[in-house]
Amino acid sequence: MTGRLVIRPPVVNDLEDISAFLADKSIEVAERFLDACRADFQRLADMPGMGRLREFSNPKAVSIRSWPISGFINYLISYRPISGGGGVEILHVLHGARDIELLFEKY
Repeated sequence: MTGRLVIRPPVVNDLEDISAFLADKSIEVAERFLDACRADFQRLADMPGMGRLREFSNPKAVSIRSWPISGFINYLISYRPISGGGGVEILHVLHGARDIELLFEKY
């Protein structure tokens, strides 16, 4: 069974920015990054509890988890399991050095 996958609009911008940055160095690397993201998105949708549960000071950011992108461990998928129906809501794809707490403070 395939889990439900919801990709939020900021993810599109995240992927465009990261893949453009990687493409400056290598088109092949940028394509592998996007392929790894797609595969990991689906893997998370099928098994939503795989990632690390994050704790944020913002109560609206409850149940957000993170998962390192396969082959690109410096980049993290931030997502939330979909309650009741299975699957995940992909919220962001970010470099791990970013201030993730600050990002989700405004969520």
